[in-house]
Amino acid sequence: MHAGKRFTLKQVVYWTRRDIYLLAVISIIPTALYYFLDWKWLVIPWVAIGLVGTAAAFIVGFKNTQTYNRLWDARQIWGSIINSSRALGIMAKDFMPSEPGEAKQIIYRHIAWITALRYQMREPRAWENMDLVSNVEFKSFYSIPEHETKLESELIKYISAEEMVYVLAQKNRATQIIAVQSKELRRLKDSGKMTEFEFLEFEKLLATLYEHQGRSERIKNFPYPRQFATINQMFIRLFMCMLPFGILQEFSKMSKEIGDLFIWLTVPCSLIVSWVFYIMERIGDATENPFQGGPNDVPISNISRTIEIDLREMLDEKDLPPAITAVNDILM
Repeated sequence: MHAGKRFTLKQVVYWTRRDIYLLAVISIIPTALYYFLDWKWLVIPWVAIGLVGTAAAFIVGFKNTQTYNRLWDARQIWGSIINSSRALGIMAKDFMPSEPGEAKQIIYRHIAWITALRYQMREPRAWENMDLVSNVEFKSFYSIPEHETKLESELIKYISAEEMVYVLAQKNRATQIIAVQSKELRRLKDSGKMTEFEFLEFEKLLATLYEHQGRSERIKNFPYPRQFATINQMFIRLFMCMLPFGILQEFSKMSKEIGDLFIWLTVPCSLIVSWVFYIMERIGDATENPFQGGPNDVPISNISRTIEIDLREMLDEKDLPPAITAVNDILM
């Protein structure tokens, strides 16, 4: 998540510079053919370009609206995880005031669940676009905690070695941590350390956590529909290729009065308009997958650390981890 006022123009140009080079070539080729080879027929009526541009603008607007909805939905889910986590901390501490060790285990196991979940959310998917050269280069501006440390080194801080071995052997680690949590709560109830009512309240909260996890996994594992993404890309590409031929026609009329060299203004004009449409498409792509590790992600690393600090403060601990801060205004 960008935690500053805005991305700078320098960052945006750096992010799209390779595409700017391509757009410049697309603009230069028809202009050069018109100017040097005198291919006067090399123009396209504005009516055709306008129709394609209208369709492209419509589909880009639709995509950006839907991808923003995915991003906001993801943020709401993790906001709910914050609230449920705080509720679990209060219940663990106040339901068993005479069992501080058991309460600590419950809270630490919950932190392990959040840790496993955020690592799962950072796993790559085939449809995500973080492998693009421009995105890989932009990652130099920030760091992704889940890519710098292994899950094992994080889990061992919160659960026993035996539990960690069991959890790591499972496919969905977060799911199994909650299952272990439920098993331990049942043990506490059977041993008389927890009442039936308290056990049921905990179980309801665990079911709510499963719901939060399922909603987060839905966004992670179900992409923006590929048919819409494909047609969006095709329309934008088609419009960018057709645009220079329409602008060429307009500047050719003006060059007859001002001079032949005036025709070369087709290049910067076409480049600017194409870049505007292209940027709108790239923004939609960057917003589409809110857990992929991009600068526009929901800051699940920061949210997880905030939850950990809150819960450990409930245990009156003093040696707390530092809050995750933004690097170059990017908060992960």
